[in-house]
Order: sequence, then C-alpha cells, then structure tokens
Amino acid sequence: MLPAAGAVKEQCNAQASYPPAVKALPAIDRYILRLVLGPMGAVFIIAASLLVLDKMLKLFDFVATEGGPVSVVFRMLANLLPEYASLAIPLGLLLGILLAFRKLATSSELDVMRAVGLSYTRLLRVPYAITLVLAALNLVVVGYLQPLTRYWYEQLQFELRSGSLGASIKVGEFTTLQDKMALRIEQSREEGRQLIGIFARVSSPKGQVLTISAREGRFLALKDAPDTIILRLTDGQIVQDQPGQNPRVLSFSRHDLPIDLPAVEQFRKRGGVEREYILPELLRIGWSDTATQAARNETRASLNFRLVEVVMMLLLPLLAVALAVPPKRSTSFLGVFLSVVMVVAYHKVNEYGQAVAALGKVSPWLALWGPFAVFSALILWMYWRIAYVPGGQPIGALERLSANGSKWLRQFIARFRRDPARLR
Repeated sequence: MLPAAGAVKEQCNAQASYPPAVKALPAIDRYILRLVLGPMGAVFIIAASLLVLDKMLKLFDFVATEGGPVSVVFRMLANLLPEYASLAIPLGLLLGILLAFRKLATSSELDVMRAVGLSYTRLLRVPYAITLVLAALNLVVVGYLQPLTRYWYEQLQFELRSGSLGASIKVGEFTTLQDKMALRIEQSREEGRQLIGIFARVSSPKGQVLTISAREGRFLALKDAPDTIILRLTDGQIVQDQPGQNPRVLSFSRHDLPIDLPAVEQFRKRGGVEREYILPELLRIGWSDTATQAARNETRASLNFRLVEVVMMLLLPLLAVALAVPPKRSTSFLGVFLSVVMVVAYHKVNEYGQAVAALGKVSPWLALWGPFAVFSALILWMYWRIAYVPGGQPIGALERLSANGSKWLRQFIARFRRDPARLR
C-alpha cells in the first residue's frame, strides 16, 4: 500500500468520537469531512472577528458620544452578526473545501484516491452535503433573520439618541431636563444606579430656584407614575431663592426629588424599506396591485438578490476544487487568493445589480441572474478542465505567470543587493 493511502486509513480509523450518523459514512468521507470542517470553522471565526472588530470601534465611539451604557455596544454587535454571516458563510464554505482539497493535492493523497478510481464527483459527496446545510442556513439568515436584526439595530440607535436607554444624563456634564432642571453628576457606579457628587438647579413657573447639592443619590421608579422618577438624595443642602426674599439654606440627610421624564418618541414600525422585509413580505409586495411601482421594483430586486446569493453557494464546491489543485511541483497560494477575489467581486456585482434593478432601469432577471449565468458557466468550465481533461489546469497560465513573476522579483532583489549603484 502507498504511504499516502496508509496515512488516510490511519487518520480515518483514529476518529472514534464521531456521531452515529457520521460513523456510518465510509472512511474516506469521514476523512474529507474532518479536513473540511477544520479550516471552515477557522475561516468563520476569523472573518466574523475582522468584520466585528472594525464595527466595534465605531460603535464604542458612538455610544460614548451619546452617553449610553457599554452593554448597548454588544447588543448592537449581536444584531449585526447576521449581516456579516451572509458573506462569511459562503467564504467559509469555499475556503474550507479549497484548503481541504489543496492539502490532499500537495500531500499526493489526491493522486492515490484518483488512482484507485475515486473521481472528483465522488469525493465531493460530503462537501455537497455540508453545502446544502449551509445554503439552507444562509437562506434563513438572509430571508428572515437579517431583516429583523436590521430593524432591531436601527431601533437601538434610535433609543440611544432619544435617551430612552438612560443615555441622556452624562457624567461630568450638565444635562437639561424639560427646560426646568439642570443636573450634573460627578461619578456613576453600578451601571448608573449609584450616583456620586450631585448638583442640580431646579426652577419653577413662579420664579423659585432651588440649588441642590448632595453627596450621592439613586434613581427610583414609581409604579403609579411611569412618566416620573424619583432621585433620592443623601447628605446634602438645598438653597431656596425666591424673588424679593432672602435665600434659605436647608440641610438634609435624605431628600426625594421628583423628575418628570421627557416624552420619548416611539420608534417606527418595521417595514418601509425593502431591507427590513422577510421573504413572504417581499413576495406579497413585489406582485401587489396596490403597491407603487417603485416599491415593487425595490422588493423584487431585493428578493432576487437574496435568492441568487444562496443559489450560488451550490456551485462553490466545484469552484473550490478547480482552484485547490495546483500544478505539479507548485506550492503557491494563487488559488486561495483568486477564490476570495472571485467571491467578493461577484458579491459586489450583485449589490450593484440590485441597486440598478431597484431603480427600475433593468429587470432583476438580467441584472442579477445574468451575472449568475456567466459566473456559473466559468465555474463549470473550470471544474470540467480539472476533473475530465487529462492534465487540465484551469489556472495553469496564471500559475506560470505568478511563478515567473516571483522568480523575476527574486532575481531583481538579489541584483539590487549585490550592486545598488546599477539602479541609479
């Protein structure tokens, strides 16, 4: 037995912790499953982390500016995850399969499998099972979960700006409440429940002005008056100033100061923009006689965009295999780089097609399914070259160009190091 085949058998037999459904698979399928799941999970985590970290810094700055609690940042990030998952899932699937087959190719295990009669189509049995599961998951994400989380994200932003999350009182700054109270707090502890160093100035319609200072205080809610809260102050002084009278100074150990909450505008209902409609709503509006032509164009474009993104996932295993197998004696990562570029570029083309179709200038079938047909034909041709043409290499010319370019660059650097004066 060849060493590569022995390694495959040894690694397959070592997997004793699989679920019963996986154990029923042939050894070669279990081996490919393990090779695919490892890099696919890593790509999911890395892609999600990079996308979230970029947004997290902006959200921290936004929440800090609005004076909101830090927990709001993580709630907003959780609502953004489905947005990022719609791109991270196809990328993770593609790179997971690509890196698995690249490892098989560079270690000569793929040659052994092909020599014993296993075709690429047979080897793609498990990757396609994973693809069907992830395609169904992505359909749920883009069709149902993503519209809802977009609305919840906008709602959090609105509540943060309006102060209904408790973000209207900022530490170290004067806050005006209903034009009759100015409140300043030195420190805030226990997520705003305990306030240290309180200064307040309250004016009444009759011209009376109360200047209040206290060591600490707490906000208390009233069950009978939901529009009013109590600021319970501890250890402080009140200076009463009335027109035509001398100011009076009162000391207190505890004093309850009622505060009327400002009226908070209710956030709009979900809908009004196509991004917040789930799939059944897009179908209903897109072919409704009562909807305007602009609304029908937008919903039809959004519906086709979501569907074409999911359907394209069914061709990603073929693209992964076509780009995973490098030419003999080549270890370049050109296929990995090219796969990411192709998927991201196709996603951007679809976004542009959706925008054009939403304006009603082009039919969604042409703007979205036209690029899908072209991209599908390219993928099928690449897979046919690698799977059914002896010695076929879809990106062989690019591999040779990359190898020659790398060789020329190394020679140029070596020549420059030997004699830098030549380049002057």
